[in-house]
Amino acid sequence: MSATSPTSAARETWIDWLRVFACLMVFTVHSTEPFYLGGQGSLILNEADAFWSSAFDSLVRACVPLFIVASSYLLFPLKYSAAEFARRRAARLLIPFLLWTIVYALAWGEPAQNFHDLLFNFNYAAGHLWFVYMLLGVYLIMPLLSPWAETVGRRELQFYLLLWLFSTFIPLLRDWLSGGETSVIYGPSGLPRQALYPLWGECSWNAYGVFYYISGFLGYLLLGLYFRRFVGPLSWRTTALIALPCYLAGFAICFGGFLSRVMISAAGSFPVEGLVEKAVWWETTWCNDTIGVAMMTIAWILLFRKFTSTGKAYKSLLLPISKASYGMYLCHLLVLVPVSSAVREWLGSGDAGRLGFWTTPAEIVLSALCAYAIVALFAVAVQRIPHVGKYIVG
Repeated sequence: MSATSPTSAARETWIDWLRVFACLMVFTVHSTEPFYLGGQGSLILNEADAFWSSAFDSLVRACVPLFIVASSYLLFPLKYSAAEFARRRAARLLIPFLLWTIVYALAWGEPAQNFHDLLFNFNYAAGHLWFVYMLLGVYLIMPLLSPWAETVGRRELQFYLLLWLFSTFIPLLRDWLSGGETSVIYGPSGLPRQALYPLWGECSWNAYGVFYYISGFLGYLLLGLYFRRFVGPLSWRTTALIALPCYLAGFAICFGGFLSRVMISAAGSFPVEGLVEKAVWWETTWCNDTIGVAMMTIAWILLFRKFTSTGKAYKSLLLPISKASYGMYLCHLLVLVPVSSAVREWLGSGDAGRLGFWTTPAEIVLSALCAYAIVALFAVAVQRIPHVGKYIVG
């Protein structure tokens, strides 16, 4: 691997490929959710739904980290002052976010309560908006780290990436030590979370242990920097030799972790249901700060870096969708929810559906693709409205 530093004038076409497919992955994640979320919070009707939910969601769980890697690769270290960076990001990020936050507050739930709650957090009915808050946090830390990022050496950056990779085992270790499903409690936000098993400096009066500041999405920021600074072009053979085992291992961790927890909850009998904390426990290995997701993210980056086509399909289809991908993310649930409901009503549920064992995967794929096509057409069209479009969809 040799150092590489792409010029600002050259468009990184592989990032466009990454954005388009990462956005489709998000649609797939949310098309899968109805097959394990429902009832009082958690509901899986049969063993087939358990298998397909685990398979599809695990396949695409790297979607959000890929967006962070894309931002890091293109923006980090900063090319201008912190004030200029904030101004540029505010226009592109905050205005569309505020607009769609208002839309969701009016469309879903009780508007008065929604607007009150927005003073403290995102609208839980539009759960995907958590991403914007996290992204803002990453942007806030970029100016502080940029001077270091400009001069950091390969070995030093590798050291911090190894520390971060170690931190991705901590949620799994915490789950194991704290006893699994029965230790899920309600956190201060009112949402269920794993009970904190104190590790390496954590205690009742201190949640900031030794690995706290090197964990989470900061690692994906560093990962994007590493690929930008120190990973040169790789052959298809080298890419496959690294990416394939990395992806398969990460998928196995995510898939096996979810499915095994569902089977423990089911105890041989379906349907299995409960409060939402049951699903939170099932999703332990799906969390973005866990090793399986990190490994699949690395594999996807290696693969997408081979996508450099700039032909007609790229210019007329893929590039416009890439530019509108943020807006697609913001508004997509307004389309995906009714599309998914309509598809499920048409095909039925689980083994009793029109396609038997294959009903669930057909519904997931069809819902994701149909909603993606509709939202892409809308977002691309709106973005082309002069002077206004960029404030609606970014």
